[in-house]
Amino acid sequence: MAPTPAGNRRTRIHVVSDVHGNARDLARAGDGADALVCLGDLVLFLDYADHSRGIFPDLFGVENADRIVALRTARRYEEARAFGARLWAGVGEDRAAVIEQAVRKQYAELFAAFPTPTYATYGNVDMPPLWREYAGPGTTVLDGERVEIGGWVFGFVGGGLRTPMRTPYEISDEEYAAKIEALGEVDVLCTHIPPEVPELVYDTVARRFERGSRALLDAIRRTRPRYSLFGHVHQPLVRRMRIGATECVNVGHFAGTGRPWALEW
Repeated sequence: MAPTPAGNRRTRIHVVSDVHGNARDLARAGDGADALVCLGDLVLFLDYADHSRGIFPDLFGVENADRIVALRTARRYEEARAFGARLWAGVGEDRAAVIEQAVRKQYAELFAAFPTPTYATYGNVDMPPLWREYAGPGTTVLDGERVEIGGWVFGFVGGGLRTPMRTPYEISDEEYAAKIEALGEVDVLCTHIPPEVPELVYDTVARRFERGSRALLDAIRRTRPRYSLFGHVHQPLVRRMRIGATECVNVGHFAGTGRPWALEW
């Protein structure tokens, strides 16, 4: 990491999202920056590009991973849930305990890779109750909270909205909107999911619209932050666009690219 900002020196931060198990590149993501910002989804449950990677194939094998990806991609969510339930029935152990053990193994490696300082919020596949256990002194976890970096105010809201996928950290529209409202006016609005704009929420590879936030879009229009930064959509139709005075940026699928997005002022 670069030295702490002083005087009138410019500030540079690196931003990542959708890390999904990429601890190797995460360890280098802060190189040359004053701080790292992480917008969540540390856990790799199932890699849709490589079905051999993640908690699911580790437990049930690649063939079953191929099957569940095919069902989800075809939006046959009820069939996918029923298929998954049959697989879990054969585990013979408590499902939550098995998943937590696997997530803990990933978190131990990923949180150890965070540079100092890191400011992070949750993604929809993360398990928030575990974060404060693994976050070291140099990592600040924020959700519905603000922090000042280099003279700018950054606001953070983690998690996603409810979907048929039923990922671990999905919350109601009302709860999400309340966290956005609590931030007030900020210079940089940092969220895991994008604002509800068709070009920003459509995934060109999955061929579906992911859930974005209308409350986030309304806040952008109302409070006019300099930037709205987010991830969640791995292959968006549009990675960057302006909404009024605000530059909206999908900071990328870090698991796939291994490259942070840089912001300097």
